[in-house]
Amino acid sequence: MALHLKPISKAGIAEAISKVDLYRSLNEPEEAESICRDILAVDPGHQLALRLLGLAITDQFSGDVSDRWGEAQESLDKLNDPYERIYYTGLLHERRAKAQLRAGRLRHTLTPLFEEAMNCFAEAEKIRPSGNDDAILRWNRCVRLLQSHPDFQEEHLSVGFEDQDSSPV
Repeated sequence: MALHLKPISKAGIAEAISKVDLYRSLNEPEEAESICRDILAVDPGHQLALRLLGLAITDQFSGDVSDRWGEAQESLDKLNDPYERIYYTGLLHERRAKAQLRAGRLRHTLTPLFEEAMNCFAEAEKIRPSGNDDAILRWNRCVRLLQSHPDFQEEHLSVGFEDQDSSPV
């Protein structure tokens, strides 16, 4: 049997989007990603599919170097709406930092990722639609996470030598 992808119909996109939401809620991001790719194959600029693809990829983050954050960013960069592009880029940074935290990375090394997420949320807040407080909610979550443990704020400076120090004998 020849293996080849079959295109979905444009008329089936709305139903396919609902399946993406279903698979993401069932914690099956690989299936959600596959459906997004099927949608984008027939409608490359489909904004919701681009956003959901970026999110489905971030749902798979494990904190490993193999995380496809660049691929997720590429998808989110194609969003036309400036608010969505900035807000979801903030989510990308936040999810990347949280995955690395779960993987055991040192907390203080993750502070810049959280700060990048917060910069995005602050920018998104400035241009958010009326009544949309999502960027504020994400900002607050980052602040609470950073405040939750002093290691996030510690500066681990290298120990310097004093004038009276000598080399080991």
